Amino acid sequence: IQFTMAGIQHTTRPIVTGTSVVGLKYDGGVLLAADTLLSYGSMAKSFTTPRLQSIQNKILLGASGEFSDFQEIVTRVEALALEETTQSMESLYEARTLSAKSLWNYLRAVMYQKRSKFNPFWNDVVVAGFEENAPFLGVVDKLGTTLEENLVATGFGAYLAMPLLREQWRPDLSEGEARALLEEKVLFYRDCRASARIQLAKVTADGTTVSEPYELDHSNGWNAPSMVRAVGDLDGDGGW
Repeated sequence: IQFTMAGIQHTTRPIVTGTSVVGLKYDGGVLLAADTLLSYGSMAKSFTTPRLQSIQNKILLGASGEFSDFQEIVTRVEALALEETTQSMESLYEARTLSAKSLWNYLRAVMYQKRSKFNPFWNDVVVAGFEENAPFLGVVDKLGTTLEENLVATGFGAYLAMPLLREQWRPDLSEGEARALLEEKVLFYRDCRASARIQLAKVTADGTTVSEPYELDHSNGWNAPSMVRAVGDLDGDGGW
């Protein structure tokens, strides 16, 4: 008789990944943006995969990193939200929903537990909601570190987009101004894992709205002066 024992399988590194998620608070809610490109290593695998999810029309989730891990996180969160609304004792007497801040803290514990077992979820997760008449925006990284802020970014956007957002953000931004700020195409031009096809999602006191993916107009973007200036005294060289 032969006995075989399979070893414990861990995700040793991200395989199919999405890049940055950017979010900010505005006057009346929270707005998130993410592109829909998934990369398999350095190759583009899918151009139409959304990475923004609505939970019970109250909470928004977005993530960069390994997409299969994000799918598992969404499955866990949906199960938690269902349990909160149908199985708790309080739900027998009053309508209960999972709050964004509670979910943010739950994900902190999950991420910390997973990384402590050397089997992390390879994601940085953005959580947005609207509770107690105020917007909530927080991020949890794969180590279980949390941050609650007025504007957040994951992936490459944490390095490239955040300085630009800090310069232009203010608490009284309208929804239109917030959208224009997030539609700046700086990540598409500088991040080789980003796409011009993006998705927006917002959460307000009335609930969540997730847009269909759409293409940003970048037809004239490469004509910026910094992209076409002459290099090495060669007029018309077009180098950077």
